[in-house]
Amino acid sequence: MSHYQLAQLNIATMKESLDSPSMADFVANLDRINALAEQSPGFIWRLKDEDGDATMIRPFGNSVLVNMSVWKDVESLRDYAFRSAHVEIMRRRREWFEKMTESYAVLWWVFYGHRPTVTEAAERLAMLRAKGASPEAFTFREFFPSPNAVVQTLIPGLDACPAT
Repeated sequence: MSHYQLAQLNIATMKESLDSPSMADFVANLDRINALAEQSPGFIWRLKDEDGDATMIRPFGNSVLVNMSVWKDVESLRDYAFRSAHVEIMRRRREWFEKMTESYAVLWWVFYGHRPTVTEAAERLAMLRAKGASPEAFTFREFFPSPNAVVQTLIPGLDACPAT
């Protein structure tokens, strides 16, 4: 068992408010895509409010939506993000969201069971923007193995029971 799980944050600046006609398709697909994430292998947790989504959580400004979740590993998140119906929504993101000029998504490892705060996630995104990819804040393009995987490589059989 890994002692770490993968956290992710991505943000997007809306072209118009959520209640505008141009955002209607995005809003109409939120429940379906959120349910797909929650049913995906490797999904652990996602940020949501009492209404079941995170569209009203706006720590980056009134026009910036936040998506934050925790997954078993990079592969689980990658499968959901790039190999599921989520892709059809991603392909349409330019309809709803401004093109970002700096990093808008960050990945990092958290201890098993930890649920990151929005403040923690913002710090990881700032770290990625300031220093580039590192074991503390990385991307799909340049990701780092979990600290548990590094220890397993350095000390083979670490999780094995010595009595067996």
